[in-house]
Amino acid sequence: MSGFDCDVLVVGLGPVGAALAALLVQQDLSVMAIDKDADVYPQPRAAHFDHEIMRLFQQLGVADEVLRHSRVPPAYEFRNAGGEVLMRFELDGGPSPSGWPASFMFHQPGLENALRARVTAAPNADVRLGHRLVGLAQDAEGVTAEVENAAGELRTIRARYVVGCDGASSAVRGACGIGLDDYQFDEPWLVVDVHVGASAHLPTENLQICDPAGPTTCVLMGPGRHRWEFMLRPDQTANDVLDGGYVRERLRPWGCADDVTIERKAVYRFHGLVAEAWRQGRVLLAGDAAHQTPPFAGQGMCSGLRDAANLAWKLAAILRLGAGEALLDTYQTEREPHTRALIERAIHMGRVVCTADPVQAAARDAALLAERRAGRQPPLPPPPDLSVGCLMAGTPGAGQLFPQPWATADGETVRLDDALGPGPWLISRSTPSVGPWEGPMQRIPLDDGRLSPFRADIVAWLDKQGADAVLVRPDRYVFVSGAAGELEQAFADQMKAGPPGRLTQAPLQSSGTAVAASVAPL
Repeated sequence: MSGFDCDVLVVGLGPVGAALAALLVQQDLSVMAIDKDADVYPQPRAAHFDHEIMRLFQQLGVADEVLRHSRVPPAYEFRNAGGEVLMRFELDGGPSPSGWPASFMFHQPGLENALRARVTAAPNADVRLGHRLVGLAQDAEGVTAEVENAAGELRTIRARYVVGCDGASSAVRGACGIGLDDYQFDEPWLVVDVHVGASAHLPTENLQICDPAGPTTCVLMGPGRHRWEFMLRPDQTANDVLDGGYVRERLRPWGCADDVTIERKAVYRFHGLVAEAWRQGRVLLAGDAAHQTPPFAGQGMCSGLRDAANLAWKLAAILRLGAGEALLDTYQTEREPHTRALIERAIHMGRVVCTADPVQAAARDAALLAERRAGRQPPLPPPPDLSVGCLMAGTPGAGQLFPQPWATADGETVRLDDALGPGPWLISRSTPSVGPWEGPMQRIPLDDGRLSPFRADIVAWLDKQGADAVLVRPDRYVFVSGAAGELEQAFADQMKAGPPGRLTQAPLQSSGTAVAASVAPL
């Protein structure tokens, strides 16, 4: 560390930055984390995360604490103005690939405090609150960040890498001069968060009310909380709708205007935006700094936390294990198509909800009701697999999230990830021999005692792929499946030299237009 203050400087300590810092210290890297605010933002913002994200919290050892601030919604319904169900997606219909329930609604301050506590307790983490980034300069060996504390004092921090997790108006992104690709979905909504009184009787499902006279969202939040979102009409301003009397009148049709305590009210513009580059040398972007999505699919924070999981093991492989720096080229290559697919899904849902023309809304209702009566409504699709990057594309299962079976042993619930610990894992029907990868690698035969509660599920997965073995990355995505003797060689080749034909930083093409805008409350 001679000449360096840390391996990685994380700018921004919201849920994405805190999770990234926690993952990095778990990998024995030295981390500094700064945030311009002195405390966790005290009010709810994000509302939903999925089973894959709870699996990440499990990996970080905060799942039990996060569960205290979460609850599982039974369903997600789209209804028309008359209350007819246009679409219904079941959310608690059985275990997910991670074993956890498919969806959770949560209270963000509780989650953030759990993550921050994990970071601040680590001896290899240095958390500095009330510090903001002023500037960046990088060279071939590292990055020098200029930081200002609450007293206005300047100091420099020398890091091998910097990751900007500093939100939609990212100072890191601005310092790098990186623009945004705009999907041209721009809708202002009033967001109202409430504490629910004992006498209030509110819907137990998450709802989208597709009313052309006033599109509305009504969803569960953490225990004892609820949220409404009301789309603004073209003739309305933020001042019009933030009036306390107006908010109460919007809640009155729900029968709860006098039975809730308003915790927060704000106007946001729902955008679909993607940064043109997520890496500039030794500086990277994650979370809202790299992409912003409308809330209709509940995947905004999830996408940022997947960024953190993807980046953490790759930075550790480079800094601790001698992997080639080209491995970082796979970060945007893997994450951008995945994120864009979820942004586009959210925009599609949003356009269903936001239809303001009564004639178009009537046609929409008729079409969706006909599909529902005919039993043709498809289930809510899961997030896509990875398709390119640090994986052997084309091999069965490559790019999938490897399943986590649960079992009961001696009256206790046991989970695969807890039984095996950190990856990568090479799980094989036969005893795998030591291969060419010199870094950590768990080589696990099926007769390993740790697999005994899960063996049937893993055999079923291998049988489905027609594979003798599987190599699972540290972020639980499948790198490759096939013949055991070939898997580790392929992994070592990519770790040492990077994927064949070094991947570039060119952004993927979309129908959007590049802009240099950011998203913030009006």
